[in-house]
Amino acid sequence: MKIKLASAKTKSFFAVLIFLITANFAFSQNGEPFSINTSPLPAPTGYINDYAGVIDAATKQQLEQRLETFKNSYNPPIELAVAVVRTTGERPIFDYSLAVARGWKIGAEADDNPSALLFIAIDDRKYFTQVSKDLEDELPDGLVGQLQRQYLVPALRQQNYSKGVADTIEAYIRTIEARQSGVPAASPAGEEISGGQEKGGKSSPCNIVLCLIILFVLMLIIFSRSGKGGGRGGRGGFGGGGFGGGAGALPWIIGSILANSGSSSGSSGGFGGSSGGGGSSWGGFGGGGDFGGGGAGGDW
Repeated sequence: MKIKLASAKTKSFFAVLIFLITANFAFSQNGEPFSINTSPLPAPTGYINDYAGVIDAATKQQLEQRLETFKNSYNPPIELAVAVVRTTGERPIFDYSLAVARGWKIGAEADDNPSALLFIAIDDRKYFTQVSKDLEDELPDGLVGQLQRQYLVPALRQQNYSKGVADTIEAYIRTIEARQSGVPAASPAGEEISGGQEKGGKSSPCNIVLCLIILFVLMLIIFSRSGKGGGRGGRGGFGGGGFGGGAGALPWIIGSILANSGSSSGSSGGFGGSSGGGGSSWGGFGGGGDFGGGGAGGDW
């Protein structure tokens, strides 16, 4: 009876040992221990990497082109990527997605390498967006969480994964464009994204300078007109042929200043909301991978 009991304990011990070894191997990378700097997924084949087979081909193609055009619109380039898996196993989604972002080296190899990875685990019903250090100003953690709850989560609950990914990526792009150019961010549906721009009654520095210039011109004209005949020999100050006819040129001067100011502010943005032309010329990510844990995630 004692021999049988010992045998049962031995079998249980070996069963647990085999399970631990198998689990460790299953959640390691190529048989190696898990590393936060090495991707547990195969090498990427584009900006959109769907290992769960839930994103339709048309959406994938449109997103590939959109992200390629967006990337090339900035210097340094801004790389956004998507990875969709069935499960991360026992590995927390934060660790898993951070390993993918770093291991794929998303972002430019230069010192300034803004980039982000939208990561979704379908069966786990979890998501996380990793944001690189150089993109955290444009996509702060709180705003990323808000955008995901607004555009990603509702679609995921309806199992409309293509729409959720497409709308969230578009919201990220428009938010980045808005923060780069200083205009309100617009959602994929056209409404303004809350948090895309600081709100308040602060005056733009450009507007202040413009007012000062106009005031200076007016002062010159006033002094010029009052100085006519007031100088010695009728040639003093700005009188005579100097600036005496400045009043007639005032509308032209002010109009010119306003036109130049408008054209300067209008040309400061990226490429608007256009997806651009041309197809994707995938050549791999830039070699960055400078992710420090910024971003946000959750479940649905």
